[in-house]
Amino acid sequence: MTRSNTINWGGAIVLSFVVFAGFIGTMVYRMISQRVDLVADNYYQQEEVYQKQIERIQHTSLLKQKSSMTYSVPDQIIRIALPTSVKKGEVTFFRPSDKNLDFSVPVLAQSNSLVTIPTTNLKKGLWKIQTTWTDGREEYYLEDEVVIK
Repeated sequence: MTRSNTINWGGAIVLSFVVFAGFIGTMVYRMISQRVDLVADNYYQQEEVYQKQIERIQHTSLLKQKSSMTYSVPDQIIRIALPTSVKKGEVTFFRPSDKNLDFSVPVLAQSNSLVTIPTTNLKKGLWKIQTTWTDGREEYYLEDEVVIK
């Protein structure tokens, strides 16, 4: 009896389904074991009040005198020049690679518009710095990134 060289299509279809199911199972396992950190724990609540943030950015862009942020490596100081007098404010330091290093520094009322913050205790690397302040009438916002060396 001679055997013909035909393909067993039933077995090939079953094998294809098994390989596909294994691929899908592997992808599902990799997706659920991946660590995903949101920028903030209460992300969705912050999204609802984002209109206030948009207004802060618009107020800052309308100022005649622009705000700026500089980092002095030799002095290990961040200088934030604000174009208005500050009644109340806050500088928030975000570390994109580790949310446990995030912290905020309050800005006290002052007539001059220069805020200096020492960086000697900050971990080296990329920091996102967000500054919010008010002059008593409007709220403002400034954001910049600094690489601490």
